[in-house]
This record gives sequence, structure tokens and C-alpha cells, in this order.
Amino acid sequence: MIISTLTPAPARGLNRRWAGATALVLGGLLAVSCSKDDNEAAPATPAAVTFAAAGLFPEGVQYDAKNSAFLVSSLTTGNIGRVTDDGTYSVLATGSTVGIVSAVGLNLDDSRNRVLVASSNSTARDRAKLVSLNRDNGTVNFNVDLGALRSSPNHFANDVAVDGQGNAYVTDSFAPVIYKVDAQGMASVFLDNAQLAGATGAFGLNGIVFRADSGSGYLIVAKADNGTLFKVPISAPATFTTVATAGINLMGADGMLLQDDNTLQVVAGSQSRVYRLTSTDNWTSATLSGTFATTGQGPTTITRRNGADSYVIYANLGAMAMPPATFTIGKVTF
Repeated sequence: MIISTLTPAPARGLNRRWAGATALVLGGLLAVSCSKDDNEAAPATPAAVTFAAAGLFPEGVQYDAKNSAFLVSSLTTGNIGRVTDDGTYSVLATGSTVGIVSAVGLNLDDSRNRVLVASSNSTARDRAKLVSLNRDNGTVNFNVDLGALRSSPNHFANDVAVDGQGNAYVTDSFAPVIYKVDAQGMASVFLDNAQLAGATGAFGLNGIVFRADSGSGYLIVAKADNGTLFKVPISAPATFTTVATAGINLMGADGMLLQDDNTLQVVAGSQSRVYRLTSTDNWTSATLSGTFATTGQGPTTITRRNGADSYVIYANLGAMAMPPATFTIGKVTF
């Protein structure tokens, strides 16, 4: 069969107009679709979250992305609570039920689905414990007495860091000790050295973070009374060194956040500042790369919300005589 060559061909101008119109419509749909996806992928994070919990004094904070809420501690009740972006506060674990008098620093061990709580007594200053809680329902995994490992007139478990194997490291502000607790709750003294002691009556060791490297990694630890930072190798803690921070005043150093391998944020509550430090030599030394003047009362600890955003909690510890009704978690901007 021969197909006739006399069949008329479509007009070229009409084809061009049809193609152009089609591309315009498809392009518009694509732009709307992309815009919608972009908006859904990157929701705005709040500048601050204020919540009502009279007399709570929340010293510790972590962001729990799985449950879309901040976790906060309480020096006065021992409770661990959740705070959502709309300011709703709810109790995850009641202090009196889980054996916590004063809940201080927190560490959300995301991969093991647990919240580690530095447990103390903020008035008697006579105990140092580590409590592990299920991050979803607040049940106790373990509650271990750290102060019993080392005799001292006073103890105060302050902050917690976790390494890649699930070992927790806890600072004691009134004994020159860093404790180690493995993932099963077995505790030991990791480092005991007089250089870690604070001045008489003053808080010594405070904030602590873990930094991974090609080996076992190391801890960066803050000493509040003089602003010293220590680098403590996991494999050989007795060989710890002081991080050179010439010209940087970190007095009152409290909670810390390792934003990335070479960037450390340090809350200096007594100065109402958050300092951003940068290192190019694996924290042998550090330089100042930013300062944030806090806007609330009594900043204590800091947490990462996502890759870029960090938030500080305003525990307002100076208002113990007249407890406030509300507290604030605020975004840090340098």
C-alpha cells in the first residue's frame, strides 16, 4: 500500500504557538509545584518559645526532632518536660517518680532513644547521679549513683556528653572528677585530677561535649570559675591539655554545643553571652568567631535544632527568691 504524499501538513506557525503555550502552562505548574515543595521542606523556626511552668527553673535543654519538642529539665522539681513551639509544656517524667531531686544538664542520645539526665540536689549539693530515661514515655532505664565512686564533701552532677559507643561522660562541679557510664549503666571514674577543681565554694567543671576523630575521640570540657577549656582524649584521659584561648574571656562557661567539628558554642551565663569559637588544629587552640548577646534572663545551656539553628534556654536562676511564671527558649544568632 502506498500512503499518499498529498495529505496536507499542519501549519508551522500553529505548531510553534501550540508548543509555546504548552511550555508556558507546564512551566507555571512546575513553578507552583516547586514553590509548594520548598515551603513544605523548610518551615520557619521560631525566634523564641515562651512557656508557662511556674518555678520550674529549667537548666537543661535538648531538641527532640522525633517528637517535635524541646526537652527541658528542672532544678526545683526534678521533672523532665516537653515544650512545643506553641508554648505548651507537658511532663515527660516526674522527678519524684524517677528518683531525681534536681535535674540539671540533659543529653538526648537519639540513636539509643534515651534522655540522659545529670541528677543532683541544687540546695544540699550532696549528690551526683546519672539517670537514663526512655525519650518517648519517660520510663527509667537506669539510675546510677556517681558520687559514691569518689569521696568529696560536695557533689553536683552538671552536664553529660555521649561518645559513639554510648558511653556517657558526666562532670561534677564540686569534685574534680569526670565520670564514665557505659550504655548498660556501669559507672566508673574516668578522670580525677586536682587541676579540674573549682575555687572553694565555686562551680568548677560544667559543660562537656564529645568530639569524634580518626581514633577514640576526645572531650572538650569547660571549667566555669575561670573559663578554662580542657581537651581530654578518650583513650588517655590523664594526658588532658588546656585549649589555648588567648584573649577570650569564658568566665562563667556553662552549656556547650559542638555545632560542627571545628565550631563550638559556649554559653557564659554570668556574662549574658554565647561565644562561638573556631579551631583549625583539632582543638589544641581556638579563636573567637562570633558573640551573641542574650536577650533573656540567666542563659544556661544550648541545643541544636537543625543543622543551622541553635537555641539557648533562659533558666533565670537568679530569680529563685521570686520564681517567675514563664520561661523562654530563644534562637541564637551571631
